[in-house]
Amino acid sequence: MSVIEKARGQGDAVVRQKLNQHPSNVTLKLIMAVTGTIFVLFVFVHMVGNLKLFLGAEDYNAYAAFLRTFLFPFLPYEGLLWVMRLALTTSLVLHVWAGLTIHFRGRRARGSFSRKGMQKKAWFAKYMVIEGVLLLAFVIVHLLDLTIGRGLAVSEFEEATYEMVGNQMVVHAHAYENLVLSFNRPWMAAFYTLLMVVAALHIGQGGWNAINDFGGTGPRLRKIWLVAFLLIALIIVICNGALPMLVLSGVIS
Repeated sequence: MSVIEKARGQGDAVVRQKLNQHPSNVTLKLIMAVTGTIFVLFVFVHMVGNLKLFLGAEDYNAYAAFLRTFLFPFLPYEGLLWVMRLALTTSLVLHVWAGLTIHFRGRRARGSFSRKGMQKKAWFAKYMVIEGVLLLAFVIVHLLDLTIGRGLAVSEFEEATYEMVGNQMVVHAHAYENLVLSFNRPWMAAFYTLLMVVAALHIGQGGWNAINDFGGTGPRLRKIWLVAFLLIALIIVICNGALPMLVLSGVIS
């Protein structure tokens, strides 16, 4: 068998292997785009709610109580919150799984060879998989710290309670106090801030990748999306990332 025939046979084998992959890389990238969008929406909604910290404990706790009684009695107590938490956790698990699958498929297909002459990626673009795993870990820490109040939470954590006054549900929330107590721990404040920076980088690069993967190749369109993703990343860092430091410094207390 000649060298050319051997190379052709190897090429055909690679093509057959790719065609037999289930789910396909296109499907996996679509999963990442959808789940990534869910994550971005959650971050933005959460960020808007967190800005109520500047209004004080009463307003922030009232917002926390509103989320727990949203659409009551059609939804049970904390029904909306648990739907959002489960949707976010499921989305991130699927996001990380799809990303890892694509990553390891690429490594297997590349083998020991490296592509040369390619445009260099930004340093944070090389660690997208690690960033995704870190964000999944962050969600778990966040749930333990400020939602469930177990494990990593402060010992003074107070769980929200409610009582029925006639047909009205009255919630006694302590979200403001729990958050301030948690962020008064320097290591936890630093962890939250660092992970918000990671989230901003991941969202910006992930959005850029999605546009490229799904045909956004026009120079004008690419510039518009680049500016949009940079703005999203900047807003997340300024709003969400600064809150722990503001609590730690005593600006919010």
